[in-house]
Amino acid sequence: MTEPTRLDIDVEWMREVLLELLRIPSPTGRTDVIMQHVGERLEEIGLPFELTRRGAMVGTLTGNGGGLERALVVHTDTIGCMVRELKPNGRLSVVPIGTHSARFSEGSRVTVFTDDPERVITGTILPLKASGHAYGDDVDTQPVGWDHVEVRVDEPVRSAEDLAAIGIQVGDFVAQLAFPVITRSGFVTSRHLDDKAGVAAALAAFKAVIEQGPQLHVGAHLLITIAEEVGHGASSGLTHDVAEMVSVDSAVVAPGQTSTETGVTIAMQDLHGPFDFHLTRRLCRLAAEHGIEAHRDVFRYYRSDVAAALEAGAETRAALMGFGVDATHGHERTHLDGIVATADLLALYLQTDLTFARWDAAPTGPLREFPSTAVQPVRREPEFDPEDDELVEDDPFPEELELP
Repeated sequence: MTEPTRLDIDVEWMREVLLELLRIPSPTGRTDVIMQHVGERLEEIGLPFELTRRGAMVGTLTGNGGGLERALVVHTDTIGCMVRELKPNGRLSVVPIGTHSARFSEGSRVTVFTDDPERVITGTILPLKASGHAYGDDVDTQPVGWDHVEVRVDEPVRSAEDLAAIGIQVGDFVAQLAFPVITRSGFVTSRHLDDKAGVAAALAAFKAVIEQGPQLHVGAHLLITIAEEVGHGASSGLTHDVAEMVSVDSAVVAPGQTSTETGVTIAMQDLHGPFDFHLTRRLCRLAAEHGIEAHRDVFRYYRSDVAAALEAGAETRAALMGFGVDATHGHERTHLDGIVATADLLALYLQTDLTFARWDAAPTGPLREFPSTAVQPVRREPEFDPEDDELVEDDPFPEELELP
């Protein structure tokens, strides 16, 4: 098998796709439109795909090495809101879809999707006390939370009856608009970079592989899920032949984290637990060998498509990699360099064989063949001289054992 090579990522095409996706509202539960657009992009690059019953998308590139396969997983759904109550003052009470703070929703422009596809209503999420001229210092001391915000709709309404008359009902989706901007310095500021930048990176990686023609030894799926933000993620859609799965999502840029906006991050652990030892370190080596800025990180309050797949019983090695995002689930920012680095590493990974192709060919096997690249000390009991009862060896870890 030939060594993987850096492919040319079509950055302009990737930018175009990213902006297109960011401009399409897609809170979890309301993803049909964005999946239509993603499907059109898959057709454009020549990646065959199918849709599951629930609406997730699975693209497939065949390999020449047999039945084993790998999967890259991204998601198009985003955080959002849903109408909880039509208030007597003509405004809307909402609950969050996915986990995010009401603090970052204050001031957000939104679209309210009614059951009438021709009736789309705009508005703004505001704190209950929104005017300093009316409430003075109370605007700074009021609590933060979903019970302390409301949606002001851009319609002449003054009561719950007025809201119902224009077609708004409890359970309508409320999408926070992204307003994406790419600066001259390459920064991308927008809501919902999680995970639309990941989708753009994955599509660009598959485009590079398809157009530049490296022969894949391992078949590859691109699984695009639609309910990651509410925890369902990749719980379905993967076949039993998938031996390795890599989720592509935002990496957390914040004090105490090592992720950067300009590089790709390989996560060692998230809220779900540690990722596969061998696969994560293989991704790290690939990045180092090919000069890609990469960082290892641990995420304490984070879970991804991988967690849902493993909890559903997927028998696969699993890893998480992503582009660095500042202020995740808030007013997000990343850099084009980080998205390109992610696409670069994905394109390299697609060209490789499985981490342990021979072992992973079957779901089970004997202990003596279980793969390991770890070298770790082996503890043994101290030895004593039976003549004088003196300690002969006081090092409890006197040697290293390389596992088979």
